[in-house]
Formats: sequence, structure tokens, C-alpha cells
Amino acid sequence: MSVLARPSVAALVAKVMQRVTVMAERRAAGRGSASSRHARFPEYPRKVRELTIPTSVAPARVTVHLPPDDDPAPPVHVNFHGGGYVMALTEIDDPLCRLLAVEAGAVVINVDYAVAPQYPFPAPPRQAYEVVRWVAEHGAEEGWDGERLTVGGQSAGGGLAAAVARQALEEGGPSIALQVLHYPPLDLATDARDKRAATAKPMLRPWMADVFDTSYVPDVHRRADRLVSPAHPSDTADLKGIAPALLITAEYDLLRAEGERYAERLRAAGALIEHHDVAGFDHGYDATDDAKAREVYALIARHLREAAGGRLT
Repeated sequence: MSVLARPSVAALVAKVMQRVTVMAERRAAGRGSASSRHARFPEYPRKVRELTIPTSVAPARVTVHLPPDDDPAPPVHVNFHGGGYVMALTEIDDPLCRLLAVEAGAVVINVDYAVAPQYPFPAPPRQAYEVVRWVAEHGAEEGWDGERLTVGGQSAGGGLAAAVARQALEEGGPSIALQVLHYPPLDLATDARDKRAATAKPMLRPWMADVFDTSYVPDVHRRADRLVSPAHPSDTADLKGIAPALLITAEYDLLRAEGERYAERLRAAGALIEHHDVAGFDHGYDATDDAKAREVYALIARHLREAAGGRLT
């Protein structure tokens, strides 16, 4: 076993990574560097307000991206960022949320959720579910239509979106018109060293999984939980009635195979709207490749519009 797979070591490394990220952001701000959230996709204006949503885990700070029109009750999409369940990378999703707000004509809520090791499993998926439930219940007072609700996320955020949809199925709501699962980790019970990518040097490496997975779920026996690993063979529950899904994988991603397995599981449950594979790209491509990000997020926006209009098939 790698030393990084020891819970105490993984937690220490994760906290160091968190501090380094914060320090880098502060240095950039001190130099007056333009924030990437403003530099990317400048044609999509940043029209936002901040909220804090109460949950049983901890208050969740969210950024509410508003669509450009004056619809008094637009649909609402809840976004969960990536970062291995450890890195609080909310800002990276800012330009993508701006794009979706405009192209989908929806309120897009970017969630600064609780991360590990400070909040290990099951805290993050529970908090994520309670945030989505709050969004569904408070639309009338906050200015969106909580009955036209979608959820989604990138990487770990996609894993949380899948967990939210599962909890909504099991707990009788809220009703979710679409779950967008963008290159999500859906099988933490399988060791990363047993996964294969279609490239010699994928972006995700086993040492990252040691740090992220161990920080998030220190007890290896809990990694097969349905809220962590719905693509693992041990999860055989009937998913009929779960929220319709758009599942996006990347050709060179180490997580592609588990995404494909979950897509087939959703298809069997009658819940797969589309499985889109991004050819020639790896995990996290949308953070660096503007052209491909525009293309794929246009696809996501189209599905969000169709879900909001009740036109999913």
C-alpha cells in the first residue's frame, strides 16, 4: 500500500495542497493579475449575487449566476465543481457557469461545498443534497422556478450530482429534470492502479487517487457505498425513476470506463438521455481548452433548455 493511502498522510498532503492553492491565489491577487474567472469567455457577463444556504453539515456559500433576460422565474441549475472532493475550486467554474446562465437562460448556482479531509464522506453528498432541496423549496422567494430544477458538475462535482440524484430518488424528491455528470468519478472502490486509460500518461495518476480518495473516504470498506461508487458492480439497486442523465466522458480519462458502465446502468433504467464522449481529450480538458469547452457546454446548455421545457426524450 502506498504511504499516501494512509488516512493520516493523505489528510496531511490534502491540507498542504489546499494551503498552496490559497497562497497562489493570494499572490496572484497581490500582483494585480486578472482573475481567470473574468478573463475566460468575456462575452458572457458576470451578473451574480451571493447566498448562504443552511444545511445540517455546515452553511454552504453559493454564487448565484443570473441569466441576462428579465424572466421573473427562470429555471435553475445547481453546479458542483471538481477537485477530488478535496480542493475548493469554485472559482474555476465561474466562467463555465456564466456561459451556462446565458446559453441555457437559467439561474446557475455554483456551490462552495464542504470538502475533505475537514468534511469526509458522507458529509459532502449530504450537504449537496440539502442544498439542492433548499433550492427547490425556495424558488418563489429567491427568483427562480424550483420546479424546473437541474443539477450537474465536473469530476468530483459530477460524483456529487450523481449522489444528489440518488438521494432524491430514495427520499422522494425534489424532482430533478436532468443530472449532468461531466467526467465523474463513479467507482472509488476500484483501485486507480487497476484502471486503464487510452493514453500512456493520463492527467489523473494513482498517487492523486491515494490522496483524494483516502481523504474523502478514509475507510476503504465504505468506498463501495452507492453515493460514492454507483458504477461498482456491488451496487445493484433498481434505479428506475432516477433523474434523466446527460453523461459526458473524455476519451483519454482514467475514469472513462466507469462513466461508460454507469451510462449503461442508467440506460437500463430508462434514464440515459445521452452519453457523449469527448474524443481526443483527457480529464479536466474544459479548464484549459476554451474551444472544446465552448462546444461541450453548448451541448450541456441545449440539454438544460430541453429539460426546463419538459422536452426530454
